[in-house]
Amino acid sequence: MRSLCAVLVLASSVSAQQSTQPAAPSTALTIYNENFAVARTAIDLDLRSGRNEVSTTRVTSQLEPDSVILRDPSGLHTFRILEQNYDAGVIDQDSMLRKYEGKTIDFEVGPSRLPSGEPVAANTPIIVSGTIIRAPRNSAWPNQYSQFVSYQQSQPLIEVNGHLEFVLPGTPLFPASTDGLLLEPTLRWQIESERPQKFPVELAYITQGLSWSATYNVVVPDSGAAASEEKSGLTGWVTIQNQSGSEFPSARIKLMAGDVAKITPQNQYQMRDQIAFGTGANIVNGQVTQKPFDDFHLYDLNRTVSLLNNQTMQVQFVDASGVTLSRSYRYNGAAEMQPYQSNNGYVNQQPEFGIDPANTKIQIVESFKNSSANHLGMPLPAGRIRLYRRDSDGQMEFVGESMINHTPADDTVRIVTGNAFDIKASRRQTDFHVNMQDRIVDESFEIHLTSQKAEPVTVSVVEPMYRGVNWEIRDKSADYAKLDARTIEFPVRIPAKGDATLTYSVRYTW
Repeated sequence: MRSLCAVLVLASSVSAQQSTQPAAPSTALTIYNENFAVARTAIDLDLRSGRNEVSTTRVTSQLEPDSVILRDPSGLHTFRILEQNYDAGVIDQDSMLRKYEGKTIDFEVGPSRLPSGEPVAANTPIIVSGTIIRAPRNSAWPNQYSQFVSYQQSQPLIEVNGHLEFVLPGTPLFPASTDGLLLEPTLRWQIESERPQKFPVELAYITQGLSWSATYNVVVPDSGAAASEEKSGLTGWVTIQNQSGSEFPSARIKLMAGDVAKITPQNQYQMRDQIAFGTGANIVNGQVTQKPFDDFHLYDLNRTVSLLNNQTMQVQFVDASGVTLSRSYRYNGAAEMQPYQSNNGYVNQQPEFGIDPANTKIQIVESFKNSSANHLGMPLPAGRIRLYRRDSDGQMEFVGESMINHTPADDTVRIVTGNAFDIKASRRQTDFHVNMQDRIVDESFEIHLTSQKAEPVTVSVVEPMYRGVNWEIRDKSADYAKLDARTIEFPVRIPAKGDATLTYSVRYTW
């Protein structure tokens, strides 16, 4: 596909006479978390007076043409860009077949194409000639028959020995000439210069197909039965993926952190949820460093790497030991209920609203403080965090994983690793009464907890106040904390191999 765009943001211009650039220097990549990056590379221009034709192949096949900026960093040279063209239609087998449509070429085939009994010398290629009547095409008509049409158009039609075949008879052998073929994505400019001049310029553009993410591994050593607090090791990895269709044999990579606004091709305004690193961690070999940039953060790998197309590269950026990990248990018997919404303050008066007797599962929550006192203290990027535990014979077993959000320094990271096997809960409504005259709803609950563990445990019982916004706890068997305007939490202690019961009553008014 060929697209033409005028570059409106350039105060400078660029050029080089009809020549392809020499061996490329390193490319600087600033990679964002959701499949795009800013690429920057240097081009040496050799302009003559008047109009110049300039081209470069130091671009990707997913470049956004209207994002291109070509500038003289020194600001000492004047030029004007008259026109820009971006060619991304790199040659492949199907496009070569289309180029030779109506012509006869050779195909390398297998022995089955020869008449029965005809001898074939070992390692001797078998060549047959075929005329390309129709080359395959990948387009589809936008109608209810689009799948059928796409299938028909994707089939080649080849004439071999007076017969028409709907498959290629073998591997097509094209003439060696590459004249007029686009072997790499190419940017072309028409540049006007008032005088002959030679100088380097910077080419910068946005490209799709490059992304990065963070993952973490937490390893807890064997300490017999799982304790409420344990020492663990934590490693963090940056995973960089290149699916841009281009290779970067010499790349200097930075990672942009922050919520960066990016308009999608569908003109939808989307906040790209980026990674947010920080400082204060044990950075492996001192390689990954960060600095503030605008309202975001830049993280530099501090070395030149080779990033090939379809390659996934991983770089370790944090390695901490002695991190204190705390275990807790959480029960929310009405976790699936959506709070009743009312613009005039009314209360839901249906007795069965919010009752889920089948919910008996108690979540296991592992948490650690992201502080320097806990051998961390850096803002951790959002990503996947896995928990491993060593058993008594030293083997490491996977025990759960979660996704975490961006976590600032001195905040707490929580990992939900699954549901407890030996701890169960049940929740039931014990009373319900509506007083329409006084506009009151009274409701009571009983939460019963049992544990078969050999040690006492504390379960945080979370109760949503989902009937209305005006509520008051009238009676309770344990103290509670108010988490927000619609949620309270009761810490309930269960004895070893025992049970405990929590009761409370709530009044709603409107």
